[in-house]
Amino acid sequence: MLLPVIMAGGSGSRLWPLSRQLNPKQFLPMVDQNQSMLQATIERLQGLDAQAPRLICNEQHRFLAAEQLRQIGLEQANILLEPMGRNTAPAIALAALQAIEEGQNPLLLVLAADHLIQDVPAFHASIEAAMVLATAGKLVTFGIVPAYPETGYGYIQKGEVLGSEGFKVNRFVEKPDLSTAQHYVASGDYFWNSGMFMFRASRYLAELEAFQPDILKACQQALAGAEQDLYFTRIDAKAFSECPDDSIDYAVMEKTADAAMVPLDAGWSDIGSWSALWDVSEKDINGNVLKGDVLQHGTRHSYVHAEHRLVTTVGVEDLVIVETKDAVLVAHKSHVQDVKKIVEQLKQDQRHEHANHREVYRPWGVYDSIDSGHRYQVKRITVKPGAKLSVQMHHHRAEHWIVVSGTASVTNGDKTYLVTENQSTYIPIGQVHALENPGVIPLELIEVQSGTYLGEDDIVRFEDKYGRVKPKKVKHD
Repeated sequence: MLLPVIMAGGSGSRLWPLSRQLNPKQFLPMVDQNQSMLQATIERLQGLDAQAPRLICNEQHRFLAAEQLRQIGLEQANILLEPMGRNTAPAIALAALQAIEEGQNPLLLVLAADHLIQDVPAFHASIEAAMVLATAGKLVTFGIVPAYPETGYGYIQKGEVLGSEGFKVNRFVEKPDLSTAQHYVASGDYFWNSGMFMFRASRYLAELEAFQPDILKACQQALAGAEQDLYFTRIDAKAFSECPDDSIDYAVMEKTADAAMVPLDAGWSDIGSWSALWDVSEKDINGNVLKGDVLQHGTRHSYVHAEHRLVTTVGVEDLVIVETKDAVLVAHKSHVQDVKKIVEQLKQDQRHEHANHREVYRPWGVYDSIDSGHRYQVKRITVKPGAKLSVQMHHHRAEHWIVVSGTASVTNGDKTYLVTENQSTYIPIGQVHALENPGVIPLELIEVQSGTYLGEDDIVRFEDKYGRVKPKKVKHD
């Protein structure tokens, strides 16, 4: 039986301002407005003889990932948390080691959470072909049948035929220039490197031990020191921090003598840029992709995404325009790879827009920072039924809560009481307090903060049902 391993790390900076550090593209509905890319990745596994998927994600995305799995009925799914990124070779090693530790030795189907695959039956057929090779001890990668000479992907050159559907890998090559890419596509011997793999867990670990033993040792130590926290496996951060940073391509696939490739022709895209998203989206008669409240006149071959207000375009062509609550991107389609330069500038300027949207998701719900100024900040807070914020206090700010809808159970010092619609309560500076939704509908309230310092690190937690209590001040996550 297959064990799908879904890698959900990465920040998707080229799809800013929708994709951000704390809410990257794999958790967003980039193609299908009814599901995130992660959810679509899991859904397309239906029909395969496979276990529940194992998710690997960054520590900072843990509650976002868990909530999206809950929405599709995977409340008990195993989520491996990486305290810091160390690339794909260590991430896959953790999943393989964990499976072996559980007494299994499955075929691992390694997938990225942010890929688009439009032809699911063709995808399943390639998986069935790969299983034959992986069962025989091969380390299989999926080579995408190239639709055009792309310079943004690495390529795989096929070698001799293996079985009925696969090939030996002759070599992996880096991203080529245009003329080289044209030669590759014309030859019929080269395929795009998809970053998807299949192999027996023990085979991968054996090859990793042969070629990168330091990675294997660090991952073994990190998993040995792991702790279970709700549905999360928290590996030992110190041990993992000493792990070399390396991709599976460099660490294993380019070195092993058993690399094999199965072709995949299934409408694949890694949605790596706004132009790639335009390519795969449904267009109007003028070649435009229009999302949200958009009016256009004389606009052609453009991607326009409006989230919160009317966006209008007149007489433009080949543009990407993306509007969110706190940012607007305007870029020419031929320059969308440089969006990440804006993200780098935001980081250098210590602005928050590279990391957060105005709306920030938490395990208990979401808050929207709707206004701020000198010594005040206003948030709209939504708390899910049955959810509770941590028992906490602040050194520098007071809070005034006004309930818009639902019922709040408020702990304010040594008192606990209910606050309902159109009622309010006040939390003084230094007061230990908590907020809970005891009802069956979402609790919505307005929070007005006032004080000399309003940063999210002015919080001390005493109790928390989501395991976020630490012995020092921590960020409000």
